[in-house]
Amino acid sequence: MMSKVALITGATRGIGKQIAITLARQGYHIALNYRKENEELEQIKNEIEENKVKCLTCKGDVSCFEDCERIVKQVMETFKTIDVLVNNAGITKDMLLMRMKKEDFEQVIDVNLIGTFNMTKHVISHMLKAHAGRIINLSSVVGISGNAGQTNYSASKAGIIGFTKSLAKEVASRGILVNAIAPGFIETSMTDILKEEVKEEIAKNIPLKRMGSSQDVANVVKFLCSEDSAYITGQVIHVDGGMLM
Repeated sequence: MMSKVALITGATRGIGKQIAITLARQGYHIALNYRKENEELEQIKNEIEENKVKCLTCKGDVSCFEDCERIVKQVMETFKTIDVLVNNAGITKDMLLMRMKKEDFEQVIDVNLIGTFNMTKHVISHMLKAHAGRIINLSSVVGISGNAGQTNYSASKAGIIGFTKSLAKEVASRGILVNAIAPGFIETSMTDILKEEVKEEIAKNIPLKRMGSSQDVANVVKFLCSEDSAYITGQVIHVDGGMLM
């Protein structure tokens, strides 16, 4: 059986990196998208290829339509298929709306929401031809609950949920499943900067009394890529330790 191929955006750190490694362990060839040169890139590539799969690195900015077109072309030329697309690339520019600059709002929407559209737009035609595919979009619990100081980020993540549900309805008859994951507080380099007492305060408000790990999110991606999830589409799966119910 030919190995499947997963294209993951923003995949050189945190959740994206863990998703790439987890799917490689499942035998997927990995197309690893990144925006900036990263000293860890070669190390991640080696870690993926230890699983006897291929790893293609694809530099490009998901907020740029032409970059996404080039990335997808590069993956198709190398692997001839894209079975899974994980739209993980995302940024934050937190600020109260009163002080938020117009460009800070636009940039977060451009990367998080328009980036998801750009990548999906270029991948979907290949999946439609194959009558198969899995698209997994990374949203957030704040896309559902909102969060002070994150009007831009919350709006982008709420937009991803609407995008996911609408696309799921469009392509279900062609064998393509589209789902979203809404992580809560996950330990990554973005949360490492928080003081220990702040982390403890956050954990107190989570029913499971701990922050999640990148692996917790990657495990749900693994499930959504598997045949065990063949009857699930248009859903938003919370990975938040019960924070939002």
